[in-house]
Amino acid sequence: MMAQTRSGGPSESEPANGGNGNGNGGSGDSPELWGDGGLVGDGRYRLTHRLGRGGMAEVFAAEDVRLGRTVAVKLLRSDLAEDPVSKARFTREAQSVAGLNHHAVVAVYDSGEDVIGGSTVPYIVMELVEGRTIRDLLIESEPPPPDQALIIVSGVLEALAYSHHHGIVHRDIKPANVIITNTGAVKVMDFGIARALHGAQSTMTQTGMVMGTPQYLSPEQALGKTVDTRSDLYATGCLLYELLAHRPPFTGESPLSVVYQHVQDIPVPPSRVSDAVPPELDGLVMRSLAKDPDDRFQSAEEMRGLAQYALQMLTEHGGHTGAWDTGTVAMAGAAPVAGTTAMMPAGGGDTSQIPAPLLGPPR
Repeated sequence: MMAQTRSGGPSESEPANGGNGNGNGGSGDSPELWGDGGLVGDGRYRLTHRLGRGGMAEVFAAEDVRLGRTVAVKLLRSDLAEDPVSKARFTREAQSVAGLNHHAVVAVYDSGEDVIGGSTVPYIVMELVEGRTIRDLLIESEPPPPDQALIIVSGVLEALAYSHHHGIVHRDIKPANVIITNTGAVKVMDFGIARALHGAQSTMTQTGMVMGTPQYLSPEQALGKTVDTRSDLYATGCLLYELLAHRPPFTGESPLSVVYQHVQDIPVPPSRVSDAVPPELDGLVMRSLAKDPDDRFQSAEEMRGLAQYALQMLTEHGGHTGAWDTGTVAMAGAAPVAGTTAMMPAGGGDTSQIPAPLLGPPR
């Protein structure tokens, strides 16, 4: 079972007790084999145990000996420390999140570089979050009820509205990058490929590679076109689709086949994938997955407003009633089905708290 303690990454981490270490100056799980004898930041942060590891980084729980608090320390793998692309991505995460101060964004406290095993290795010190990622929850539990799916997505959109207003596009929203804390709060993490909005060309290509995760990649990301906030809304639509239908909107035998579908194919509405999904939610999901960014929601606030409206209607009227909807649904080879959409004000209050029990018991 996955470790219950999570922090700001890595986004595709393995169990904290699984396997041997593969970088950052050591070959095991013992803290003294990591960092500089178990210390990072000129001795300020004492590593206590590993939380997880991924393709780029290792994350440890640590004690901030100066302030006497527990934090998470993310270390770039030492074998990537000399790779300029990996190092730039890692450093950009610290720079992107350093200016963000919001309850729905995993906070960055500090960053820097240490010389570890002869290599200059960057590190990020983050808020330590107790909880599980949506990825873990989807693996371990049944799909959440539609109302909880809407609450989760509202929390993600609240974080995105804040980051977008501060000029930051996340560019990698996916289940592994969203945490439900043990108190039921929603937090977004891993701004590792985030990019500032200012500048004429904010594209998703880097050294010829598309940056992002195939199952949640917007068409413009897949094509290497200029990316803006609406790409995050597309990825959030993919996340909502998976929360409702327990599968992403597109699947395939290879990443390339999935990317092709994002560009070319119209997804099946989630209510046609699972009978448990109220068809009233199809409009919300399908609009967020429009191929043309101009056909999507134009801001996180706008999408969140409709998600909150849907949550209110589900609470008051239930689903599968035909008494309300969230907009038109475009079907492959068919004319859009008209709907009468009411909108809640975008402010709408804080709906980013998941009521207990948390998405059902583990399987």
